[in-house]
Parts: sequence; C-alpha cells; structure tokens
Amino acid sequence: MDIDLSPEDARFRDEVRDFLAANLTEEMREATRLATGIMTEPPIGRAWQKVLHEQGWAAPGWPAEHGGPGWTPMQQFIFMTECARADAPRLSPLGLGMVGPAIMGHGSDEQKAYYLPRILNGDDYWCQGYSEPGSGSDLASLQCRAVREGDEYVVNGSKIWTTNAHYANRIFCLVRTDTEAKPQAGISFLLIDMSQPGVTVEPIITLAGNHEVNQVFFDDARAPVSDRVGAENDGWTVAKYLLEFERGGSAYGVRLNNWLKKLAELTARPRGADGIRLADDPGFASRLAEIEIALTTVEYTEHRAMAEIAVRGRPGPASSMLKVRGTEMEQELSELAVEAIGYYAAPDEYDARQPGSNRAPIAEKDELVVMPRYLDYRAASIYGGSNEIQRGIMAKLVLGM
Repeated sequence: MDIDLSPEDARFRDEVRDFLAANLTEEMREATRLATGIMTEPPIGRAWQKVLHEQGWAAPGWPAEHGGPGWTPMQQFIFMTECARADAPRLSPLGLGMVGPAIMGHGSDEQKAYYLPRILNGDDYWCQGYSEPGSGSDLASLQCRAVREGDEYVVNGSKIWTTNAHYANRIFCLVRTDTEAKPQAGISFLLIDMSQPGVTVEPIITLAGNHEVNQVFFDDARAPVSDRVGAENDGWTVAKYLLEFERGGSAYGVRLNNWLKKLAELTARPRGADGIRLADDPGFASRLAEIEIALTTVEYTEHRAMAEIAVRGRPGPASSMLKVRGTEMEQELSELAVEAIGYYAAPDEYDARQPGSNRAPIAEKDELVVMPRYLDYRAASIYGGSNEIQRGIMAKLVLGM
C-alpha cells in the first residue's frame, strides 16, 4: 500500500495548512486544547463550522451533489490530519458525520433537499437517540415506543447518554413501532424536533465534571411520518449503516499521535526536588515504545478503511477494528499521562480549564486536561457500540466465524 502523497495531494495539504493558519483564532485553538470530551464546546464548534461552510469544507466526506467538497478519501484524511495538528475545533459528528450520511443513503429526496443544507450550514444541531436505560449495547431491546396516528407518530419513552442534547434542536431516534416482530424487525428511524412540548432534557454530569451527556424523555412527542428515514420497521438497517460512520470516522491515528507527543512533553519535565524525569525510566520508555508501534497499525488500518470507502462508499468492518484499537489506545495513553503528572492529577480544577479562564492552575496549564480526559475515556470503549460488540462484528465479517 503506497501512503506517500502525490504532488496533487501535497499541494492540497499546503492549501489546507494555509487556510487553517489564516482562519483559526487562538480562542478556537485554546478551546480545543482544553476540551476533555469527544468534541469542542458547541458554541466554539459552531463558529468554526460557519467558517468552514463559507469555504465549502464543512463536510469533508460529503459528495459534491449534496453540498460537500467532493474530496477523495486521501484528501479527507489529509484535511482531518491537518485540522488535528492545528488544534482546530472538533465539530459535532452527529449531524455532519452520522445522520447526514444516513439521510443520503436511506432518506427520501424531500428529506435530502430539506435536511442536508441545514446540517451543512449549522441551522440544525443534532443529537443521537439510540441508547436507553437497559438498552445500550443490546440496542435491539430498546423500548421507546412510537405509535402511528394518521400522518404522525406519537413517541413515548426515554433515551440516555444523549451527547449535547441540551444544545440540540433535532434528534435522530430509534423507536419501536412493532412490538410483535423480532426485536430488530420492529424498529423505525425517526427525525424528531427537540423544541416541541413533550420533550424534556435532564443533565448527566460525568466523572470528569462535564455536562456533555443527558437523558431525554418523550411524553407524547410527535414526529411526522415524512420524517421517518427508510421504511417502517426497517430502522435497524439505517442504524447499522450510520454506526459504520460513527465507529470509523474519528481520525484516530493523528489524534493518538498528538497524545503521544504531548505525553513525551509531560515525561520530559523534571518532577520533585530531585529533578527526576519519567522519560529516563527504562520501563516507562518501553511502554511508550510499545504504544508507538501499535499506533502504526492503527494508521495503516485507517488507510485500509479509506481504500474501502473509495471502492464501496462506506468503511465496512474496518470501522469496528478502528473503534476497538483506537479507543483502547486512547485509554492506555490517558493512563500513562496520569502517571506522568503524578500528584498533579489529583486536584479538580474545572474552572481553570475553561477557555478564557484567568484562574491560575496549580501546575502547568496543559496538565489541567490530563485527569478529566482519563476519566472521560473510560466510556470510549462503550459508546458507539461496546468493544465487545465490535469484536463480535469482526469475528463474523472479517474472520468468517
């Protein structure tokens, strides 16, 4: 597999670098460096999305016919890589990277014409209604019910771990529309207005101190039948299609490389009165080398996924490979980072790590995010389909078991 850049791709990389240098503000960069969740704070992310939309770059993976730049898989990879290196805000993937492709793949022409431009320009901010209390990785057991009344569905039930539901005005939701069919066969995929009466959002504060996830309650909420994506009771097909993009579109390689570089900086700092550096510990250096080798395998798997997208238009089972190894490495690196800063990991300095804060941190400013990220990454091997589920997918689709 040839991973060297062609002259055309090298010129494109330079164009992206010039654009980022000219348009990224220090406020945006700082917010990204201080982010401890899966995306930059929505107000910052939405401001950056508007800049990208004006350039025509808000949705790197979208085809030109739907308002995207029509980039090749390699150009998309270059763009994501350069954004990560430049500390560009991580946009919410829920609209641009998940429900957008789902509508392209399974939506009606009317849905495409209405929703895709609104996703691109940021008029609609989306959240995902999949998991429920008691129905997480076993998604087919969900109980949130939608009953058809004329041209509408009436929705009752709840969803949990709903990322940024407190910012969202729309939710794409899996609901049960047939209680007699087999579990996967009785589910439909609805697009629901969050601003209507009957939708309530309750916050869930994570161990890291973040308000990123929520529980959403539906009490006779309504959705037009025209906002059902795919056929009634065939939502499982749409959901599986969408999850390939959720699991495989995270640019793990460059993000993990950034983590590794940051970890090298942390270990190079003298600790304590004796000035000992963790980087001089042979055992710790060996652990870092093991992760660096493993990171190479992640990068090559990403390239295989890009090749699969170029042929089939979707990442396929490689998305499960990336999800498992990428999230496990995030957890491993975050554990080493906590070890690297030692007792400075203990203080909870939530106020000091907010963008624009003038509160002085106890240690170095870039150490403020180490412990919160460690805590946040405990969930990485669960959300998006637990890694146990991903191993089952790989066993079936890759190993043929």
